[in-house]
Amino acid sequence: MKIKVLVIDDSALIRSLLTEIINSQKDMEVVGAAPDPLIARDMIKQLNPDVLTLDVEMPKMDGLDFLERLMRLRPMPVVMVSTLTERGSEITMRALELGATDFVTKPKMSITEGMREYTDEITDKIRAASKARVQTLSRQPTAQNSAPALLRNPLISSEKLLIIGASTGGTEAIKAFLLQMPSDCPGIVITQHMPAGFTKSFANRLDSLCKISVKEAQGGERILPGHAYIAPGDKHLLLARSGANYVTQLSDAPPVNRHKPSVDVLFDSAAALAGKNAIGVILTGMGKDGAVGMANMKQAGAYNFAQNEESCVVYGMPREAVAHGGVDEVAHLQELPKLVLNYLTANSARALRV
Repeated sequence: MKIKVLVIDDSALIRSLLTEIINSQKDMEVVGAAPDPLIARDMIKQLNPDVLTLDVEMPKMDGLDFLERLMRLRPMPVVMVSTLTERGSEITMRALELGATDFVTKPKMSITEGMREYTDEITDKIRAASKARVQTLSRQPTAQNSAPALLRNPLISSEKLLIIGASTGGTEAIKAFLLQMPSDCPGIVITQHMPAGFTKSFANRLDSLCKISVKEAQGGERILPGHAYIAPGDKHLLLARSGANYVTQLSDAPPVNRHKPSVDVLFDSAAALAGKNAIGVILTGMGKDGAVGMANMKQAGAYNFAQNEESCVVYGMPREAVAHGGVDEVAHLQELPKLVLNYLTANSARALRV
C-alpha cells in the first residue's frame, strides 16, 4: 500500500513540484493537491490521505488556523512546508506545538542541482510522518505551572552535563523535558535535527518558557549550570575543554548519518571528554543517529536514558540506541526529567559519602 499524500499550497509551482517529487517514489503517491485549506477540507473527507503537506502561509484560511482545527477534529500526520524567513521559522515552531509532525523549507526553484537532496528530505519526512503517533491537540504545559524544584546541591550542576539528542517530534519533547529542569540543573547540550534558520527561533521560544536559559550555541561558550545550548541548524555541536571548563564547539564537517547537526557527533564528543560526568538522553526521532554515540558514552562511564515507544512521535532513534546497548533506562517522556534529576541527586549523594 502506497502512502497517500494530499498537498496543500497556494503556489501552483510548489504543488506541481511536490507532486512530481512524491510520485517519483515507489511507496507514496499524491492523491490530491489543494490551493487553500477550504478546498483541502473537502478533499480530506473524500480522499482520506495518510499525510498532508501544508503551506504555513496561505490565503482564505491561515495554515495555523487550519492546522489547529484539524488537530482538534481529525488528528493526522502533517508535514509543514515553510519559508526560510524569521517569520516563517516562528510560524513553523508554532505549527509543531499545534501537532505538526515535521517541516521542510520551500525549495529554491532556480537550484535544480539541489533537488535530489530536497527529494530525499521531504520523502523521508513523509515516510516518518506516515508512521508517526499523532495525538489530539491538548493544552500545552507552561513554565508557570510546572514549578521544577531546585536540586540544592551545587556539586551536581557544576560537575555533570546533560547531553540530549532528538529528531522527528523532538521540538515538543525537548520543550517538555526542559520545562521540568530547575534553574540550578547541570549544563545541557542539545542536538535536534533542524535546518539552518530555525534553531534560533526554537531556542528563543524555549528561553521564554523555561526556568533555565536556552540559546543557540555560538561556539566557545563556557557550558554553565542552568543553561541549555542548542546546535545551530547548519553546524555540528561538540563538547570541548578550556582548562577545567566544558565549552561548546561548532564544526562545519560533512553530515554524519545524513544529518548536520548530528547526534552521534555530539555524543561521541561527550564520550571522549565528559565520560562519567555525562548523562545522555535520546528522544523521539526517525533513523539511527545517536545510537553508536550513546553506546560510546556508556562505555566511557555515562548513564543514559531513552524515551519509550508509547510517548515517541517516531520510535526510531531510541529503539536503535537500546539495540546498540547504550541505554540504562527507558521511560515515558513525562517521567524522564524526574528520573534524570533523581539519578543526579543519588549519584551526588554517593560521591559525597565517598
